Amino acid sequence: MGRLIALILLLNTISSFGYSTESDTLNEVNSRRLKLVVGAGSLAYTGTMVGLGTIWYGDFSKFHFFNDNDGWGYMDKIGHLTTAQHAGRYGINTLRWTGVPEKKAIWMGGSVGLVFLTSVEMFDGFSKDWGFSPGDILANTIGAGMVIGQELLWKDQLILSKWSYSKSPYARYRPELLGSNASERWLKDYNGQTYWLSVNVKKLILKNQSVPKWLNIAVGYSIEGYTGANRNPTENSAGEPIPEFRRYGQFYISPDIDWSKIDTNSAFLNTILDGLNFLKMPLPGVEYNVVDGWRFHLIIF
Repeated sequence: MGRLIALILLLNTISSFGYSTESDTLNEVNSRRLKLVVGAGSLAYTGTMVGLGTIWYGDFSKFHFFNDNDGWGYMDKIGHLTTAQHAGRYGINTLRWTGVPEKKAIWMGGSVGLVFLTSVEMFDGFSKDWGFSPGDILANTIGAGMVIGQELLWKDQLILSKWSYSKSPYARYRPELLGSNASERWLKDYNGQTYWLSVNVKKLILKNQSVPKWLNIAVGYSIEGYTGANRNPTENSAGEPIPEFRRYGQFYISPDIDWSKIDTNSAFLNTILDGLNFLKMPLPGVEYNVVDGWRFHLIIF
């Protein structure tokens, strides 16, 4: 589960040298930049695949399929969509920086996440612990379609998938799966993660000139009470009993910030702000769930 967050942070770092701004758009391909991008991308892709194959995955088995569509309250599938969209954003920006023609940059760059995650899915197909998931491929395709479709329609990303995290109380009951320390739990514990769809208010909702162009409204989803993918076990791998928890979803609405819409004349700051668009800004909001009903939060992570 934590592979998706780790991969998107890696891709964000790789793409940081290639942020494209309007003033930096080229009329023809810059061969030096293109060679740099192809070389760095190939090295990162190969290194990541080798690393995943030798470190993350254990013994390999015969290729097989695995239906995990309803596991973890669909959080894994939303994570695939989010990763594919942001990897596509970075791919498009980077190819624009090289001067690749616009439509090629959109289609090729926007497919980076789909290609990357499909490669990871092939590893899953040969893994004893997982399997090739058609649901993952569908989520990857939707995420790539989101980034490509918006660029073709609006030449902008007005609907952003985002991620946030706050500590949950469940990891301590099953640390072998949900994380045994803070550095593992933000990657592994779905109970602490929230995925968002953040929509630009000015261009898609109010269309009013007085609305700040960086203002978004976000709808979020997370889960509560999950200590297993499809059901909660009664004990962990150490034989310790796990309390019975009710499993349910949580829904949120909260204002947000589109950092790429904040004006700056610095390419370096543009890169930093664009990377922040993977994260939902902690702000006040409203939650609904079937246990507590409606709740107001001064800050939602």
